[in-house]
Amino acid sequence: MKPAVLLLSGGLDSATCLALARRQGFDVYCLSFDYGQRHCAELDASRRVAAALGAAEHRVINFGLAQFGGSALTDTNIAVPIGGVQPGIPVTYVPARNTIMLSLALAWAEVLGSRDIFVGVNAVDYSGYPDCRPEYIAAFETMANLATKAGVEGVKLSVHAPLINLSKAEIIRTGVALGVDYGLTVSCYQADARGRACGQCDSCRLRAEGFAAAGVADPTSYLA
Repeated sequence: MKPAVLLLSGGLDSATCLALARRQGFDVYCLSFDYGQRHCAELDASRRVAAALGAAEHRVINFGLAQFGGSALTDTNIAVPIGGVQPGIPVTYVPARNTIMLSLALAWAEVLGSRDIFVGVNAVDYSGYPDCRPEYIAAFETMANLATKAGVEGVKLSVHAPLINLSKAEIIRTGVALGVDYGLTVSCYQADARGRACGQCDSCRLRAEGFAAAGVADPTSYLA
């Protein structure tokens, strides 16, 4: 089986992405990140998902984006919006987060001799993040092949974003068909220590709307 590195947040999208990569025959090495986010519930979820879906290995990397702040996810002085999804780039955007994460995935892929990186970004039901767009993924792949020993020596590296053009409902239906237990996942921007969701942030709203549109029972545990 070919090795692949996958960014695993512990949320709905990355869990589905892992199931897809496994179905495609990859040995999947999962990377999760403690970057100074508001809660660690998603990291607990990532461990559950990696074990349940048969990851070859799972590592949690620490890097401190909270020291810069600038996002509601890394700065407790900035409130997480709960008024509904709005146009534009929201305050939950974390500057450079996906670029840093993909770069670390790229480093591990080179060490593993892997040509494949998977990321569960989505450009349809998403919250306006510039680093979830198809052109960003294409640009990162181009950079990766210019910047690495493997790329210079002619071993092309591919960044796979299999969910990028799917609606949240389509992602959920795909995951259900692949046997993903979404009760293991945490998507909320401000979940409590037990992983219970607020039900009001953008991520909670998109998740709930996705389950409703897919006609699938929502297994999310919500705060009372």
